[in-house]
Amino acid sequence: MAGTPPPWDDAAAWVTDGGLETDLIFHHGVDLPAFAAFPLVDDERGRGLLEHYYLGYADVARRVGAGLLLETPTWRAGAEWAASLGHDVHAAAGLNHRAVDLVHALRGRLTDLLVVRVIGTIGPLGDGYVAGERLDPDDAASRHLPQVAALAGAGVDAVTAYTMTGAAEAVGVVRAARSVGVPVAVSFTVETDGTLPDGTALADAVRRLEREAPADGYLVNCAHPDHVARALDGGGGDNGHDSGHDSGHDSGDDSGWRSRILGLRPNASTLSHAELDAAESLDEGDLDLLVDRTEHLRQRLPALRVLGGCCGTDVSHVAALWAGPPGRALLGSR
Repeated sequence: MAGTPPPWDDAAAWVTDGGLETDLIFHHGVDLPAFAAFPLVDDERGRGLLEHYYLGYADVARRVGAGLLLETPTWRAGAEWAASLGHDVHAAAGLNHRAVDLVHALRGRLTDLLVVRVIGTIGPLGDGYVAGERLDPDDAASRHLPQVAALAGAGVDAVTAYTMTGAAEAVGVVRAARSVGVPVAVSFTVETDGTLPDGTALADAVRRLEREAPADGYLVNCAHPDHVARALDGGGGDNGHDSGHDSGHDSGDDSGWRSRILGLRPNASTLSHAELDAAESLDEGDLDLLVDRTEHLRQRLPALRVLGGCCGTDVSHVAALWAGPPGRALLGSR
């Protein structure tokens, strides 16, 4: 698989899904210990819920004529999170494999769509809302490798690490993916001030990866567009402009590190991560505000081609993004 081109190059615009876990918990009454959806692949009702969920986003892609990314329900299926739910490394690998099988089977039913790709979803070793331990990249690589290898072995087109709270762990994910020859994207999350949960500026996080372990692309997820806008406004100590020691992707202007961001999966809510973590009810946000603010971000991200949602969003939010200016502009770029 070495040298496999990233699947995002196969289309100019991609629909992806929304907040799987919050949708299951608040709209379908599913109990998800540790916020983990992967155990549902071994349950008949769970598989039905997952299929229904993904088919909703397939309908969005069908209506707008975009590609579809089917992302596996494995955000919490890393070996260590799986162990906390009673699954050893072997069992966790099997669950990741069966999650990919489920999504592959769905892809086989969607032959009328423009193009469909299967993405293996990876989550952080710690809590995606809180910066965890300071990690050595090589240690992070070894700890993520079992899941990355399982997903790659099951035949995903790429892996994406979502809700990364710091750059060191993200470097490790990329190294793990490179070691098994699978394309990889990294998605960071940001706080209300636009910095990563560990205090790093988004610009600095992307630049570090570009120097040490370049991903095939970057996304931002699990933050309202207003929070992402603050990340784009600077926060790197240089008013958001790239400096001369950055990688070859950086040109010293607004087309530098921002031009490496290929996707957005925003939250519907303007609440902070801490407030969302403490919330007992779902904040589905202001849909018009979400569409408007996402359009502002699209205008600032020249490489944007993947658009979906995260916590608090469902298919109605993603459909609105694609029906509104952000989606229409992405489709117009084809």
